[in-house]
Amino acid sequence: MAFDKHQAYEQAINEINAILEGETNMILKMATINCVLKQHLPYYYWVGFYCVNKGQLIVGPYQGTLGCLHIPFSKGICGRAARMEATQLVENVHEDPSHIACDSRTNSEIVLPVWDNEGQLIAVFDVDSTTLASFDAVDQSYLEPLLELHFKENELIKSYQ
Repeated sequence: MAFDKHQAYEQAINEINAILEGETNMILKMATINCVLKQHLPYYYWVGFYCVNKGQLIVGPYQGTLGCLHIPFSKGICGRAARMEATQLVENVHEDPSHIACDSRTNSEIVLPVWDNEGQLIAVFDVDSTTLASFDAVDQSYLEPLLELHFKENELIKSYQ
């Protein structure tokens, strides 16, 4: 049976929305989103949040191998997503000169900015795959509204700031 990316996202998002209904804690939201998406999308090798802290990104809740602990806004694909405040889709990270190799097995990546109700950048959401060109407009079309719903909808407890 062929893998259906749309169906996997729809199932994962329905599960996330049910679990997080009424939840306001940022850390609990991040941990849940990571866990459920990694369970439903087999090409997710590493998934997690880098939280804005004192002008840089620091690793937050994630699932996978050890992540980079600190990422300046001036470095890496995560830093570029934070600096540009725009989603980054990278089919082959080895061809991107700004890529930071936290894990050499990563071959493709998507990074999305995460904002709060006031429009402040609070984190970036980073997903890595060991397969080239794993991420596309389908991933972006599901992840952007998911992050907006769960991080802009209500007051957050910002323990990283």
